[in-house]
Amino acid sequence: MGFSKGRVCYSVVVLVVALLVVSVSLSEGKEYPELRQCKHQCRHQVQFDEAQKLGCERSCEDYVKVKESIQKEREVSNPRQDKYRKCRERCQEDEEGRKAQQVCEGECERVWGGKEDERAEIDEFERGERGEESGNPYVFQEEHFSTHLRTQEGRVRVLPKFTKMSKLFEGIENYRVLLFEANPQTFVVPNHWDADTVFFVAQGRGTVSLVFTDRRESFNIEQGHVMVIPAGVTAYLINSDDKDKLVLAKLISPVSNPGKFQPFFASGGRNPESIFNAFSSEVLEAVFKTSSERVQRIFSQQREGVIIRASKEQIRALTHDKSSHWPFGGKSSKDFSPVNLLRQRPKESNEFGKLFEIDISENKVLQDLGISVSFANITQDSMHTPFYNSRATKIAVVLNGRGNFEMACSHVSKSGHHERHHDRRHDSGRSRQGEETETPIHYEKISSELRPGTVFIVPPGHPFVTIASQNDNLEVVCFEINAENNHKFPLAGQKNILKNIEREAKELAFATSADEVDNVFENQEEEFFFRGPRQQRRQRGFSVV
Repeated sequence: MGFSKGRVCYSVVVLVVALLVVSVSLSEGKEYPELRQCKHQCRHQVQFDEAQKLGCERSCEDYVKVKESIQKEREVSNPRQDKYRKCRERCQEDEEGRKAQQVCEGECERVWGGKEDERAEIDEFERGERGEESGNPYVFQEEHFSTHLRTQEGRVRVLPKFTKMSKLFEGIENYRVLLFEANPQTFVVPNHWDADTVFFVAQGRGTVSLVFTDRRESFNIEQGHVMVIPAGVTAYLINSDDKDKLVLAKLISPVSNPGKFQPFFASGGRNPESIFNAFSSEVLEAVFKTSSERVQRIFSQQREGVIIRASKEQIRALTHDKSSHWPFGGKSSKDFSPVNLLRQRPKESNEFGKLFEIDISENKVLQDLGISVSFANITQDSMHTPFYNSRATKIAVVLNGRGNFEMACSHVSKSGHHERHHDRRHDSGRSRQGEETETPIHYEKISSELRPGTVFIVPPGHPFVTIASQNDNLEVVCFEINAENNHKFPLAGQKNILKNIEREAKELAFATSADEVDNVFENQEEEFFFRGPRQQRRQRGFSVV
């Protein structure tokens, strides 16, 4: 009788474990997590012996197989519902931040959520182009950011994967833009990421410490510094200023999953959670050679979050520069030392603006990543020459001031749709006789207002200009991807490339005299930064409304 009762209790426990875990995992929309979770619960049922645990795991497998079979039948009977479910799963898997996830799920509801007879089925590829590439896909404003981390003392905001906004950005899918803010006199808990990080100090000052197997390197940073934190290296930092926030603009390059990154906290406790909390107490007792109670006490104290307040004495102690040599072969401590971009000689400079650039041929760490960093300070009511990059994709972040951005683009139509839609209307550019007909190349103006927090992207070969407003200087930091062997080609000013074309080539290309062409392209006396449109009109005597 006792054996029968025990078998009944065992069966009930197995059923409850399977139902509970499967229901939770289904609500999360994960792919096959229920089997792993169910088996995990079986192995941790203290009342089971080994045979019962194995039987419990087999029951989990049987239960999931039945559930999977039912799910497949539902998918066959209702393919639209299946696409809606998978769309929501992708939202929950890829999106970071509740607001971004809600936007993504709303799009799933709009496209796949309705009844079959309410709308025709829309192909997912068409949805991506029509939905994600509508409007201006090259410019992102503050509302596009989602909050990645937040405490009372600071926050971390991140843009979604660029390919979530447009398929035009498949070439930079692996890169993410992140903005970090920390209040004065604060400390960021040590952590490492599965991503390389390049950051620019937009405001404030502090100290960054990198931790290796047998030593630590600490560097004081201030506005204008550019620094690289390699993937896997534990780092922590402080804001040592009494009044100003520490603001960093970061470019993230994940090394595991394209476009996805994750912080890992060895220290911490409840908030942030320590990675050691994922290990069993037996393992922790063994690796630390101490009692589980003592280990648990250490990893349960911190509850204030990733960015926390520190005392003046603690800040003072952590500010002291204690740099040391890199311990691994071929590297030296200077490789990861921050470089102050604003203290270098400007590459371009006049009364209308300044451009500072890091020469990656002289910076091994940035050269290995293929990333260059530049900073432009455009004087109010001024602009830079229209130019394009030969190889690099520019990701620009507006730090201060306001202005405007214009770019010539053939990928996007006036309505914001991809060029591919135009090709379809031309029926692949073929006439009825089967001969190819000419499809005119047309360029649209991509334009946007610029303000602090705006991010804009300039692909290779695309000429663009940025113009400062009449009231403020415009300050922009730029991360250039695929920067090695990249060249800038100006299209106006004293260095414009069209000046180097032969007279006969000019006459053939423009269908007018070479002198008339030269009168236009050689009239600008400045090289890179010019007076803006309003200044030019005032100088020529036109009224400006």
